[in-house]
Amino acid sequence: RISEVMKQQVRERFENMRRVLKQDEQVVLDSLELDLKQTRTRLDQVLKNWKQHQDQVSESIGSTQRALSRSPEGYSENLPKKSDASEREIQLNKDRFERLLKTLSSISKNLKAQLQRKTLLLATSTVIDRQTCHSHITVTSEGRALSFSSSAPSAPEHPLQFDKVCCALGSSPISAGQSYWEVDVRCCSAWAVGVAYGSLERKGRDKGAKLGRNRNSWCVELRHGNLSAWHNDRNVACQGVGQGPLGRVGVWVNYDKGQLMFYDAENMVVLQRFSAALTPVFDRAHHQFTQPLYPAIRFLKPPHNQIWPNHLEFC
Repeated sequence: RISEVMKQQVRERFENMRRVLKQDEQVVLDSLELDLKQTRTRLDQVLKNWKQHQDQVSESIGSTQRALSRSPEGYSENLPKKSDASEREIQLNKDRFERLLKTLSSISKNLKAQLQRKTLLLATSTVIDRQTCHSHITVTSEGRALSFSSSAPSAPEHPLQFDKVCCALGSSPISAGQSYWEVDVRCCSAWAVGVAYGSLERKGRDKGAKLGRNRNSWCVELRHGNLSAWHNDRNVACQGVGQGPLGRVGVWVNYDKGQLMFYDAENMVVLQRFSAALTPVFDRAHHQFTQPLYPAIRFLKPPHNQIWPNHLEFC
């Protein structure tokens, strides 16, 4: 009797906690959505104001040109320098406005991308499936950070475990909608970050078990200091790579549209995109996902004179 009462109390307490957490989550999401709308409204108004300024400058240029064309020939000859200087100044102002509009438009796009990134990050929580981890990979208690260890603990091998390739997969499948997550790669000198079908091979060193070397996986990888994108054993050099090393890699999936994009997450510059429109180099006539996707990472062997990389973390 007492145990039943205690069970009921525990259930009620946890139910209250879940309700409060759900309310807090909704409040945060509503707040983010409101901020996004307000920011968009302000940016749209700024762009509108500068467009009006540009129209006014264009109208002034037109008026000046019409006035010059109507001026008597002798008057025009007497003041050539003044007219030319005035025209040049107006043209200069127009160029400045156009450059400013381009800058504001770029800021607007970046801001919207960052807000979308924040919203998607809140909605996606990536945890590593320990059963898939190679024996040299250690996962922290919360399941988000991985370390490579040269000595493997003695443990029975799992059927889902990678036995030769130093890989690991996420625990939650992606089978609809949009997902976004980031991987901190600062403490790793050679790595691969991507997505894979659950049918990716787990045993052996063949290409079927390596990220990007088969039709079942996509990735960007850093090897010997070079960043490249891989799928179906084909690769291209990544776009938009800055001067310094990458700190975080963003991975965005739109499952329903068959789209996959990799970002430099610190400035939201696209490193590589996979979609139905891009594909001759990867030999994909139609780019649609046919199975649930899983976040995937791989520790790669570094150059001979460097120590093994030892840390990756899902943000």
